[in-house]
Amino acid sequence: MVISYGEFDDTPRTPVCPRHPDRAAYVRCQRCGRPACPDCQRQAAVGIQCVDCVATAKKAARPAKTALGGRARIDEGPKAYLVTYTLIGICVAMFVLQLAVPGFTELFYFEAGDALSQPWRFLTAAFLHSTSFYGHILFNMYALYISGSFLEPVLGRARFVALCLLSAVGGSVGVALLTSPLLLVYVPTGELYWWWGPPVVGASGMVFGLFGAMVAVLRRFGANYAQMIVLIAINTVIGFAVPGIAWQAHLGGLAVGFAIGWGFSHATRERQKTFGWLLPVSMSVLLLAVTLVRFAFTPTGLASWV
Repeated sequence: MVISYGEFDDTPRTPVCPRHPDRAAYVRCQRCGRPACPDCQRQAAVGIQCVDCVATAKKAARPAKTALGGRARIDEGPKAYLVTYTLIGICVAMFVLQLAVPGFTELFYFEAGDALSQPWRFLTAAFLHSTSFYGHILFNMYALYISGSFLEPVLGRARFVALCLLSAVGGSVGVALLTSPLLLVYVPTGELYWWWGPPVVGASGMVFGLFGAMVAVLRRFGANYAQMIVLIAINTVIGFAVPGIAWQAHLGGLAVGFAIGWGFSHATRERQKTFGWLLPVSMSVLLLAVTLVRFAFTPTGLASWV
């Protein structure tokens, strides 16, 4: 019988790292027992763990939640405000297109007379701004950044998206509800038509919705919200006093934002997940119903839609 010499080679071998076979590894993971080189070692509560075990444990761990049920993202840096930055980026991109593309604004602004036949305007108008007054977009983006930096980490991304979009739609619905159409005549032809006022653009409805939600959340936490009340009051007065400002959108967004913020902040921990989708759906149905009822009792009726 021929026996290979290697079968009797009992020379102890140097342990190597599974991820880096060319490196010696004399420290073993406390979880799996495999060798780990210095680059693959992670300090754990007890001993050293390899990067694979740390990653597996992280995936298995339940994500930390905020007091209102959102996913805690405190350690993610700027990623914690991803939705806020995205909304600001969309507004800025739309503003550039307004300046660069003739007729772009007319495609997406909100005009109550065309609202039902072109329903996207209820939302898209919130991402447009006045091109004749740059302070319009500057103020709204600053307010969106400040309020979003507070609300997005607390509510979580999904709830914050729902709050922003529904507040924006609520602003447009406020314009439709609080505007009285006028019967005018088109002079060249003598044709009569109903005029709902000038078209509306701007993220103010969304911003006021975030203001309202901040009041509800701060009140729920027992924090001082007096400054927010003063800020809302000042901007509301400005909306009534300065011509050309759609105060109706401010009030509509404020009402929707406060209602959603109050609902999110008062849901018990057991019902936070349910409220996370039930409240936005209910508010969407309510806004749709209110809009249809409003147009059903106007001179133009629902003819432009049906």
